[in-house]
Amino acid sequence: MFGYIVVNKPELKMKEFDEYREYYCGLCHSLKQKHGIRSQLCLNYDYVFLILLLTGLYEPEEKTSRKRCMIHPLMSREMRQNKFTEYVSDMGIVLARLKCMDDWADEKKLTSRTYGALLKKEYEKMQKKYPEKVEIIEQSLMNIKKAEDAGENNIDVISGYFGKAFEEVCAVYCDEWEVPLRKIGFYLGKFIYIMDAYDDLEKDIRENQYNPFKEKKDEPGFEEYVHQILTINAAECAREFEKLPIINEVEILRNIIYSGIWSRFSKIANRRITDEKSV
Repeated sequence: MFGYIVVNKPELKMKEFDEYREYYCGLCHSLKQKHGIRSQLCLNYDYVFLILLLTGLYEPEEKTSRKRCMIHPLMSREMRQNKFTEYVSDMGIVLARLKCMDDWADEKKLTSRTYGALLKKEYEKMQKKYPEKVEIIEQSLMNIKKAEDAGENNIDVISGYFGKAFEEVCAVYCDEWEVPLRKIGFYLGKFIYIMDAYDDLEKDIRENQYNPFKEKKDEPGFEEYVHQILTINAAECAREFEKLPIINEVEILRNIIYSGIWSRFSKIANRRITDEKSV
């Protein structure tokens, strides 16, 4: 369900992309340090957005370093870390474990069950560290499962459950910025769920899996309908983002919010057009 909240690389300056990658490397190292090598499998760029968002807003003290890793054993890579790198690595464990358990329940994926089991001990640590937060995320994802089992096809309703989960991830503190951060998380979570459903539509049909778009896919204007609901959620997310007094990292964040999140939509839409022509 992740991999949609990314930069539009061609529109970034080289220096900005290097900085973006430094946060990614910092998150990768934090996952390994805190949760072990196996946790690095849940690494993705969606989490880098959250680090950038929280870092730009709260401007925490940062440390930079250079390290080698298994992916880049011959050349050390620059990395940036701060207290939000650790927080996001914790939330990555929570979401990865719950996603694995959901995939096992829905599709009986042995790989998901195995990886979920490997994350069990670290997940239990997160339950103790963030009891209320993890409970809300669990309940939100449980609501998705119930809605899917009931055949809910109202995309606004079911995407809202994932929005609630991602909202909880984005809201770190109970302070003056909690409300806009929650709204950013909510609308971005809905965007992720809708994009994922759109991306997986053909696969879900072939495998007889749930997808809220199944009944609409052959209706005239389906592509425009999906684009419209994505646009509404992206616009609400951008509206809340612009309320925040962010100076550092703002250009990278705007690249993601206004351009990067649409990169996959264009690829998916083009793929669907190509597939339809080949039928």
